[in-house]
Amino acid sequence: MPSELRSPRLAVLIDADNASAKIADGLFEEIAKIGEASVRRIYGDFSNARSRGWADILSKHAIIPQQQFAYTTGKNASDITLVIDAMDLLHSGRFDGFCLVSSDSDFTRLAARIREQGIDVFGFGEQKTPESFRQACRRFVYTENLLAGTTTTQGAASGPAPLQPLDAATPIIKKVITQMESEDGWVALGEVGRQLANLASDFDPRTFGFRKLSDLVRKTNSFEIDESKGRSMRIRVKPTAAPPPRRRNSRRSAGAGKAGSSAPKP
Repeated sequence: MPSELRSPRLAVLIDADNASAKIADGLFEEIAKIGEASVRRIYGDFSNARSRGWADILSKHAIIPQQQFAYTTGKNASDITLVIDAMDLLHSGRFDGFCLVSSDSDFTRLAARIREQGIDVFGFGEQKTPESFRQACRRFVYTENLLAGTTTTQGAASGPAPLQPLDAATPIIKKVITQMESEDGWVALGEVGRQLANLASDFDPRTFGFRKLSDLVRKTNSFEIDESKGRSMRIRVKPTAAPPPRRRNSRRSAGAGKAGSSAPKP
């Protein structure tokens, strides 16, 4: 197959101690949107109850387990092995991207080092993941958003409750539109989506309860929308309403008039 027709090759490395087996189906569906998961490895002590849940689904997703016994309390051999394997895979030059599945900030430097090599890093972890690791990735996906759920006709997710309130999305979108150069304020929604990924690696419409950015934008009621026939969707910030004129203080006016009428006649 010609190289230009092949999906990006990805190395998927999972920290079993910091990722739930419940996300497995959603995880690999999400990764399939990015490219081909050529390497699928998971690291942990599978004799431990925390990691044992993964043992039942390894074959379903063709994940290769890397068993690491906890010989000493407080020392994480799994993390060290994952980092060693990641560097070996990086220097092989065979991969277009890495998927690091963990909520552990210890992988921040690993993600940064891989990106220094010009390779994309996609992080997957819980919302509690420290910002340092989230921002070290090109894109970060909250694993809570990967749990099974359905979509309503309005585009809202009927699965888990939104991780953040809807109004938290508006300032971020407005900031992106402000940074984009436009004479009349109108910008293409697709370009907004790309700039959002650059500004906030963890921005995801699903975090606010929506599958698509367009549905999220509509629901905020903070943007004007142009869907002219034959043109991709455009948006711009709604103009701020002018403040109402200040009402004259009638009491002060009446008092002033009364004072004037009582002035002594010459």
